[in-house]
Amino acid sequence: MKIAMLSPFEESVPPFKYGGIELVIYNLAQQLVKRGHDVTLLATGDSKTSAKLKAIFPESIRIHKDIQDISVRSAIEFIGVKRAVNYLNRNNFDIVHNHIGWLMLLFENLLNFPIVTTLHGSLNVPYQQIIYDEYKNSNYISISLNQRKPMPHINFVANVYNGIEIEKFQQNYNPQNYFAFLGRMSPEKGPFQAIEIAKKAGVKLIMAAKVDVVDRKYFEEKIKPLIDGEQIKFIGEVNHIEKVQLLKNAKALLAPIQWEEPFGLVFVEAMICGTPVIAMKRGSVPELIIDNKTGFICKDIDEAVEKIDLINSINREDCYEHVKNNFSAEKMAESYIEAYKKVLSS
Repeated sequence: MKIAMLSPFEESVPPFKYGGIELVIYNLAQQLVKRGHDVTLLATGDSKTSAKLKAIFPESIRIHKDIQDISVRSAIEFIGVKRAVNYLNRNNFDIVHNHIGWLMLLFENLLNFPIVTTLHGSLNVPYQQIIYDEYKNSNYISISLNQRKPMPHINFVANVYNGIEIEKFQQNYNPQNYFAFLGRMSPEKGPFQAIEIAKKAGVKLIMAAKVDVVDRKYFEEKIKPLIDGEQIKFIGEVNHIEKVQLLKNAKALLAPIQWEEPFGLVFVEAMICGTPVIAMKRGSVPELIIDNKTGFICKDIDEAVEKIDLINSINREDCYEHVKNNFSAEKMAESYIEAYKKVLSS
């Protein structure tokens, strides 16, 4: 198949540090090329891929420290979509795989080949629901079944769980004496709750996280005063090697999410290292974690504190096997290929 894959422009593919969507796109493109498909990745020029790269912008938007205003970023994103559509109209593809959401749907009728859109975010956003309702017959792929709940009536052609390149991670079945938090320093990810759990349980917490523009005030006012550098330690944003070291040596990942997370890639990344996950019963958590086997699914902070004492009852090899069997990049790619065929046949 001749496939065009459209990535967001905020980060490179793969991301230098934090960036779940871009990492998934990288893993998928690599696997599709490996299977002999002709893949063109429409992304930023600082991306690295074995697919053909069409640079929509020379560099990822986030690199430019002077572009901090959200409305300016949105304007740049519109320009990027216009450039992508112009390129697609000058070339022939069997299918376009859209990873930037509703923006691309506005141009769907201008293309002569089908589009399939992987929804990476929540469907609870009111203004986005209006747009997805307008384009309810377009081709959508969810990344968890829970993600579909707010809009079960739109045309889902498949559910494909995100996959990781397992060989790029290391396992450790004898962890050090700390717990980990990894993600964004935003309220929905639960960094405040992770600190609360660690303090109540009397355990050390090492936090690695991206502090985005929109979250800076929250971090400075709510989180930073709780970081003492001893029990609660913040090491900033980490690259892949640093991430693996953090996860594989942790007794568990604390993920007290406060929103309906469509897919927690960090849960899978922790478990492939042999590290169990303590998470709230929100979003995709019950689809990714096996309660009492690869971690603990909790209803509140107090239950999470109780599970800290039980973490050694989890067999870390079970965590690794669970991810290897269910969330590999290879399995993700095969599922996407089937989804492409389904769209093309219809």
